[in-house]
Amino acid sequence: MGLTAHTFSARFWALIGSTFLGFLGIGAVLPGLAPHVRHDLGGSDQTVGFVIGAFSFVALFSRIFSGRLSDTRGRKVAFIAGLVSCAAAGGAYLLPLGLAGAYLGRILQGFGEACLYSGAAAWVVEEGGVDRSAQALGYLSSGIWGGISAGPVVGHWLGSFERAAMLQLFAGLLGAAVLYFVEEDYQPHNHPAGPLVPKALIFPGIAVGFVNVHYPVIAGFLILHLANHGDSGPAAFSAYAGVILFSRFFLGSLPDRVPPAYTYYGGIACMAVGLATLATGPSPLIAILATGLLGFGFSFPWSSVGSKVLKESAPHERGSVVSVLSAFYDLFVGASSFTAGAVANHYGYAAAFWMAVISLGAAAIAGKFVFFHQPAVPDVEQLYETT
Repeated sequence: MGLTAHTFSARFWALIGSTFLGFLGIGAVLPGLAPHVRHDLGGSDQTVGFVIGAFSFVALFSRIFSGRLSDTRGRKVAFIAGLVSCAAAGGAYLLPLGLAGAYLGRILQGFGEACLYSGAAAWVVEEGGVDRSAQALGYLSSGIWGGISAGPVVGHWLGSFERAAMLQLFAGLLGAAVLYFVEEDYQPHNHPAGPLVPKALIFPGIAVGFVNVHYPVIAGFLILHLANHGDSGPAAFSAYAGVILFSRFFLGSLPDRVPPAYTYYGGIACMAVGLATLATGPSPLIAILATGLLGFGFSFPWSSVGSKVLKESAPHERGSVVSVLSAFYDLFVGASSFTAGAVANHYGYAAAFWMAVISLGAAAIAGKFVFFHQPAVPDVEQLYETT
């Protein structure tokens, strides 16, 4: 059911609120997970890497399943399954299983986040109206970033990893309970089996992937890089996250109101300027302004691509489309994490930032095949025709 041109329904905001609860729990355990594995469970630094990395591996391969689940069983089923799995991850951390409990928690969380996002993204687009898909996705991203931003603060305030894990358990279950009472209009549809990655989604996926190469660079090396240039890293990272949250909430409708190619390339341009400025090792004030510009630019490419592709997709394919694009995100972020580490190790932190700038050039090229070649997604019968 679409909404009026000026308001979103209480049902829409219930979806955003449930998403926030899911990611609040996820964010709460993240800061304490590595120390928990290293000190409480006696794992090595390598073990920490394996436990953290298990999430991305599971999430990547869960995306395709979660999209099909959303399309064939309903957005609500996928969304609730994701929240319950994330809650179970919090419970797994509390079990007396040692390192096995940590691995189990990350596996459940990877599967849960894949289902959560596939169900939530398709549902909010349909609830908000496909003509407002970019704005709906912007609000959804605000719920995600709000939860991820607030989670570590709340987890730290709780004082222990075990309490943070309990918060993840209860937040996930509360989000699922809220959704249980939300009515779903979508009618599940059994489409024929087809390729895991339809050809029509390759360039949109590549575009999304290259745009996100910068994230491991920022997450892994921003604070370390700026420590040598005035130590503005924490403030700069806060500016980056804060501007993303603000822009996606208040400006998320831009790709609906102007041609999405404008917001896509405008966002990439802002990101490139921000990253290039950071690579030079600027003063603290300039570094904060640069990360703010980077966050502002990053607010638009995903919603620009997602909005265009979803508007051209059949209703009963939207869950699969979202999951495929998300899988590209996981693939590129995971691969670029290793690449950025190797580049920084051999050539210095600044080189990792220049690598991210170059990746934006690749994203610009991929964008030509998304926005200037029609159609971006063919008729549904072609999209999932049996191979």
